[in-house]
Amino acid sequence: MTRGTWTRRIGMTAVATIAVTAMAVPAGAQAATTASTSTVATTAAAEDVDYETWQQDCRTLMDQAMPYVQQRIANTKPGEKQAIVFDIDNTTLETDFGFSYPQPANQPVLDVAEYAQEHGVDLFFVTARPGIIYTPTEYNLKHEGYDVSGLYVRSFIDLFKDVAAYKTAQRVDIESKGYTIIANIGNSATDLSGGHAEKTFKLPDYDGQLS
Repeated sequence: MTRGTWTRRIGMTAVATIAVTAMAVPAGAQAATTASTSTVATTAAAEDVDYETWQQDCRTLMDQAMPYVQQRIANTKPGEKQAIVFDIDNTTLETDFGFSYPQPANQPVLDVAEYAQEHGVDLFFVTARPGIIYTPTEYNLKHEGYDVSGLYVRSFIDLFKDVAAYKTAQRVDIESKGYTIIANIGNSATDLSGGHAEKTFKLPDYDGQLS
């Protein structure tokens, strides 16, 4: 069964594969910002989700994100340090469709990330993945072309915290390093709620079918 024809319904995600691999392979405070606008993908019905549908939906949303990022970079304020915050699973990487390690990049998102990093924007990755897979996760991102200025994973204590609150706290930490978060990109409401980004872009999760 190919990635192009496989329909994602219920099953184990490839995060488990990375977890197994991980076991085998030996800032100045800035005023808080509030997400002023949010862009959400218009998606197909969940039962129709396959790789091509998902990629089309991702491309449609990132085609909206790219001109915003280009314009915002062009309007960088003197002395401003810009950052974009990304989720990982089914945002920057093809977690539920990439049955290999390293997992492939989600190309529509990588296109935006590459433009941003080539124009001086720092990329931060905030994930609910546990700290035990920090190293393979960082390697995977870099292998696929992402410049990783910071990777936030959950500590043991964080595993018992509300995911949305945990992710918001990491964006606050990024701001405390003097960054303006010009965009926050993820595929779940928990990736984007809580503010501390000028604009948010929500990729499809098809009613939670994608992690």
